[in-house]
Amino acid sequence: MSEWRPDSWRNRPVVQVPNYTDKEVLKKVEEELSSYPPLVFAGEARNLKAQLADVAEGKAFLLQGGDCAESFAEFHPNNIRDTFRVLLQMAVVLTFAASCPVVKVGRLAGQFAKPRSSDTETIDGVELPSYRGDIINGPSFDAESRVPDPNRMLRAYSQSAATLNLLRAFAQGGYANLVSVHRWNLDFVTKSGAGEKYQELADRIGEALAFMEACGINPNDVRQLQGTDFYTSHEALLLGYEQALTRVDSTTGDWYDTSAHMLWCGDRTRQLDGAHLEFLSGVANPVACKVGPTTEVDGLLKLIDKLNPSNEAGRLTLITRFGADKVEEYLPKLLRAVKAEGRKVIWSCDPMHGNTKTSTSGLKTRPFDRVLKEVRQVFACHRAEGTYAGGIHLELTGQNVTECIGGAVAITEDSLSSRYHTHCDPRLNASQSIELAFLLAEALKEEREALAKNAAA
Repeated sequence: MSEWRPDSWRNRPVVQVPNYTDKEVLKKVEEELSSYPPLVFAGEARNLKAQLADVAEGKAFLLQGGDCAESFAEFHPNNIRDTFRVLLQMAVVLTFAASCPVVKVGRLAGQFAKPRSSDTETIDGVELPSYRGDIINGPSFDAESRVPDPNRMLRAYSQSAATLNLLRAFAQGGYANLVSVHRWNLDFVTKSGAGEKYQELADRIGEALAFMEACGINPNDVRQLQGTDFYTSHEALLLGYEQALTRVDSTTGDWYDTSAHMLWCGDRTRQLDGAHLEFLSGVANPVACKVGPTTEVDGLLKLIDKLNPSNEAGRLTLITRFGADKVEEYLPKLLRAVKAEGRKVIWSCDPMHGNTKTSTSGLKTRPFDRVLKEVRQVFACHRAEGTYAGGIHLELTGQNVTECIGGAVAITEDSLSSRYHTHCDPRLNASQSIELAFLLAEALKEEREALAKNAAA
């Protein structure tokens, strides 16, 4: 660790990086960013790590979600508000079902870069560089848009700062009032095609709120019920941007990446000797890494040692992404190995990426029933191995999009194109997200009861 510097990643093999043609402009932009104020503060990241430590110990649950990739074109306060609102609605359901705190982390205010399976894409015989997210190039399929432009980093920083400002206002300015959030859920239950299935849980939450008010506990007077802690995260893919926003904390002397509270490394960039793990190994933020079918036990243990050498609870989250048909084949051996070695990690489930398919119309989609199937299988594997399924990681939006098929809203392949707005991967819409929370609540309650039973034994 003593040899680590924010730029030490530059001495390692690096993948998924854009080829900037003008290196002088790139250098100028990175230098300008390095003089900008931090987007988040080290103390906030420490608070998140402390809350995540409770998740690692089975005392809380992690809810992480938001856009597949934020865009410049769809930057609007209503979109930010609606995604924040959906996460709050999900959190209330999960908190009540599990009788434990839910740590809320958005894929917001920095989720601009996306890894790609190929450096180029071809349409009608024309080959151009792949779209890598608005922080790098543009989504339009023309030569000018696809040229990586360093100045896009400055716009991404500005949009992230504005998004964070609004999120902080929503979280602490009264919008997150518990009674209001529950009222939104009641509205969902009333309008949902499967509302009867969720009515009982919604009624029980309402009764609990009524009981608290009868006892003199009014959300308007109690800070914990009027506001909430909300954190941001994104994939640390564009390392030049991340380095420019990495600063020494004056309180502890540790390095923090101030672009977000939490950073993660993707399945395509988690090489043990690679640049991305090298960078994440030196920042004191909570970090995460995607784990998939190609993850071997020995490699995972080495990755854990690199990212969390002191075995600190709350430091490292492992986000599993297998696909509904592969969970039982790959997850149990990883759970057993990590448990046997006594490694303190958070296990979170990403049921989105492994369940992507192409519809008959050529659009990428994710069937809701397969998303739910992976969630249930992950929880079942954890119960069988005596480990804790501590989180869920979702690509979702508060907008009324039609990108994932199924759910109570009954989106079909034929209706995908009606409101298909994503620039990258398909997202759950608001209704599907809240429905998933109600269904997840059942599995979470069973898990909490199993943990309590094991502790008593």
